[in-house]
Amino acid sequence: MIAKYVTPWRFRREEEQRRLHALRQRDGDDCRRCRRPLRFDLPRGHDQGAKIERIASDSATGAGEFDNLCLCHGRCNSEPADFTAEVKERIRRRNEADLLSRGRSRKRAAQAG
Repeated sequence: MIAKYVTPWRFRREEEQRRLHALRQRDGDDCRRCRRPLRFDLPRGHDQGAKIERIASDSATGAGEFDNLCLCHGRCNSEPADFTAEVKERIRRRNEADLLSRGRSRKRAAQAG
């Protein structure tokens, strides 16, 4: 366990590889969100590569650490972070504005034609 203190980056990388291998054995090679196959040959940080995702906070489930993890694509894992309440409201308003502007432009085209 001295390696944990001498080379912490290597220790973390090996621990992540162990967890990744254990999750692949438990869940298979498909993304938990989109059910498409994961690619394990891509470099770290690639959006189609495998990423370990926490399902729920430990205090909410009371389950162990490993039971609270799953495998997802990098792009699938980032979706919940992007859709906060503020972002959802902004998207809703933009969609409403687009619908209203389409209706106005159709009326103008009908009046002109």
